[in-house]
Amino acid sequence: MTTAVITRKWYTTAEVAEMLGFGLSKTKMLVLTGEIRSVKVGRNRRILPAWVDEYVQQVTSQAEGVSA
Repeated sequence: MTTAVITRKWYTTAEVAEMLGFGLSKTKMLVLTGEIRSVKVGRNRRILPAWVDEYVQQVTSQAEGVSA
């Protein structure tokens, strides 16, 4: 018998807030303004891990541009 391991494909807004160390309100605002991409599934918002990485990369590259 083979055991399948299911890995997370996407996160909730609350999970992303926790990962980034932000409050839920700030994270929801980032989603609503499009700074963090998301998809709506029924009544829920979901965020792909790559989109979280994309946001972090965008913020860090902006910070590097300011300090240079």
